[in-house]
Amino acid sequence: MSGIVGLVNLDGAPLDRGLLARMTACLAFRGPDRQAMEVAANAGLGHTLLRIPGESEREAQPLTLDGRRWIVADARLDARTDLVAALRSEGDDQASLDATDAELILRAYDRWDEACVGHLAGDFTFLVWDAPRQRLFGARDQLGVKPFFYARLGETIVVSNTLDCIRQHHAVSRRLNDAAIADFLLFGTLVETSITAFQQIDRLPPAHSITWSAQHTRRRRYWTLPVDEPLHFKRSEEYSERFRELLQASLADRLRTRRAVVLMSGGVDSTTLAAGAVRLLRERQGDFQLQAITSVYDRLIPDAERQYAGLAADHLRIPIAFDVRDDETSLVDWNRVSARTPEPVESPAAFSAGVEFLVRMSGDARVFLYGEGPDNALRYEWRPYLSHLVVRREARALGRALWSELSAHPRVPFWSSVRRLATGARPEAPEQFPRWLNDDFAARCACLDRWHDYQRRWRSPHSIRPVGHGAFKEGFWQPLFDGCDVDGSFGRVEFRHPFFDLRLLRYLLAVPAMPWCRNKLLIRTAMRGSLPAAVVERRKTTLRVNPDFQRVLANGFPKLAAVPALAQYVDPAAVPSMPRSVLEMRSAMRPLGLNHWLQNVATN
Repeated sequence: MSGIVGLVNLDGAPLDRGLLARMTACLAFRGPDRQAMEVAANAGLGHTLLRIPGESEREAQPLTLDGRRWIVADARLDARTDLVAALRSEGDDQASLDATDAELILRAYDRWDEACVGHLAGDFTFLVWDAPRQRLFGARDQLGVKPFFYARLGETIVVSNTLDCIRQHHAVSRRLNDAAIADFLLFGTLVETSITAFQQIDRLPPAHSITWSAQHTRRRRYWTLPVDEPLHFKRSEEYSERFRELLQASLADRLRTRRAVVLMSGGVDSTTLAAGAVRLLRERQGDFQLQAITSVYDRLIPDAERQYAGLAADHLRIPIAFDVRDDETSLVDWNRVSARTPEPVESPAAFSAGVEFLVRMSGDARVFLYGEGPDNALRYEWRPYLSHLVVRREARALGRALWSELSAHPRVPFWSSVRRLATGARPEAPEQFPRWLNDDFAARCACLDRWHDYQRRWRSPHSIRPVGHGAFKEGFWQPLFDGCDVDGSFGRVEFRHPFFDLRLLRYLLAVPAMPWCRNKLLIRTAMRGSLPAAVVERRKTTLRVNPDFQRVLANGFPKLAAVPALAQYVDPAAVPSMPRSVLEMRSAMRPLGLNHWLQNVATN
């Protein structure tokens, strides 16, 4: 986690060094360990460093190899060995595994120019100022883990991985972006991946690069998640063996440090990360520190995470801390929260509680492992898989799929649907289009069309895994990554997501849905013997009672004390004073969240 900023006058005008210094200084919360900048005539780069023990002691940016091209980066690269080998095969004899990630990116740029991004994998945002060409080049990682914001102000380009840093420039307008506000009020996040809450500030979408010069601005997509054919191994054991191999490679790239925290529930995904991390760190020489942290509720709602996470920690012989959340800052404490976020969030109280949690729990570890991903990548889509085999007349594969499914799972896949029909149970009603929107605003932003288009947006052309594959389309994970980035920067930690490693992700999306995706059989099979049987066999569970809704039932819903600016987006009188369901509560939180943000953003 580092802060980066770039400032370039494409018309050759001298750079305002004091402005760059102020913009770099405002990034100190992201990088408290070192601040530096480099200014050359009409261009300047600034960098602030969050030093991670065992990983970035030698990091010094802005970085140059020849005095002509400079880089600033917030980057953690995967498959460094492969990248170094590719660089050396192209004649770069100085490329080495001892190099920092920023140096390897700059060497890749020197060798492959703008095509360098096709050789990179990991979590990264970077800027390269190419002085001989008077060109600024930047890129964002394939899934959008790292943020990238920019503004074009006449002939001046302002770029940063921090939205508020760009707002430090005196020429950046404070005018809000109606499309972004509409997305937030409808969905709680920005669906359009190239916009921000501010009209003049743009966001570079995931898997894109951008180039600015006096002659042109060029933005291009450099990567799309492939649609791979299903994998068919001869031995069933090969599926779990390959999973373990790819998981260890992913963890090795994310644990170059020996101090880390794993956010570990009692479910199979996060405990799998913990087991893999323990194995990796114990194979290395020397001491290590791996701390498990589990969020639990002891009184507010029924919760079994303490029991199952405790079993896993005892089995792995790692320390575990329980973060008891019954009394945390919550929705009902809305008016006591002073936290300010770069863009509106559904619950400022939850944001404040998240930052407090990180500050309290991080200790001297600055890497937090997060276990999201498998629920989507291993979504059980048996219907399209069987249809695919039937259409292609793959009788042998069809027979193998049915046999393996029945062998691994006693119940047929549609049994839950049959049971719902037999009992008359109905699925939860979907969230309704909000009636509290300002009518003029809703019409101007075509909010009803946005609402109807939202679900279709996440479908993919994948004929076998349309929903699972679609979940990794551009923008789906932006709320998670943005939340981790903002929370982590204030908490001075970096979140890392091993299941989003591109090698592992593509594998998870290519294993046959039957039997490996049902109840995440792939992971459970791979972890037998490495985790307690009770954890491995535990079915996917969610909290039966929403804790915030429970607090609302007990204490009431916060009153909306609307600021004048809210009325152009929302009819305050139409916002429910007491939501009747969790979905209605989440919907009603958005006007409150926007109102809270407008109060703060207006004072900036």
